[in-house]
Amino acid sequence: MNDTIRSPGAPQVLVVDDEPQILMIMRFALETAGFTVVTATDGAQAWSTFKQRRFDLVVLDLMIPVVSGVAVAERIRGISDVPIMMITALSDEPDRIRGLEAGADDYVTKPFSPRELTLRAQALVRRWHGRHSPALSNGDLMIDTASHRVYLHGSALDMSDTEVRFLEVLARNIGNVVTYADLLSQVWGTEDHSGGKDMIKTTAYRVRRSLGEGGRRYIHSVRGEGYTMPHLAESASDDTAEPHSATASPTAPRR
Repeated sequence: MNDTIRSPGAPQVLVVDDEPQILMIMRFALETAGFTVVTATDGAQAWSTFKQRRFDLVVLDLMIPVVSGVAVAERIRGISDVPIMMITALSDEPDRIRGLEAGADDYVTKPFSPRELTLRAQALVRRWHGRHSPALSNGDLMIDTASHRVYLHGSALDMSDTEVRFLEVLARNIGNVVTYADLLSQVWGTEDHSGGKDMIKTTAYRVRRSLGEGGRRYIHSVRGEGYTMPHLAESASDDTAEPHSATASPTAPRR
């Protein structure tokens, strides 16, 4: 895999092709158009890379080794609705249909115009962003609510569904205290409070551990009330002093 320096705010695209020259042309065209490009040369590498990062677009050759482009598209569709553009040297209609049925949103046939590639890529990303609510972001933390994945400094974290929901609830209430009762209701879907605090505290501990040394910056406990996530600026160092604990009057409704 070959990665570029990430440009803040630039759309992230995964480009997959086993032909070095074609890969170089696509990468140059997309980077020139303002994309941040990550490349892979086979299907297994592409799938592994996709699971580790958040992408705004996947450009995928149909005939790649190890795992086919169709199989990779099907796997991606199982966890995400990110736009997929198929690239193929095959002109037969059945092959194009296979790609579209696997979940591709568009296709380009080789040989293609780099200008057409970038225009189609920009259109796919624009439409996808237009129909999605923004991801939840706070500092260097980003929660993709569509795929239920969490990213810190651009890298995907290995977290359970419950842990992601816990973070999402806090991120939707930045600066406010979310009570134990509200956490039980919104994360676990229960009004039964027996053993609830211990369950919540265990989840908070696991989330902080997943976030690493800076985990406590994102999750503050409020004694006798619940938890809160303070608003944080991007790229704050992990040893930055924590803001004052949110012991002020909570604004989240109690139950």
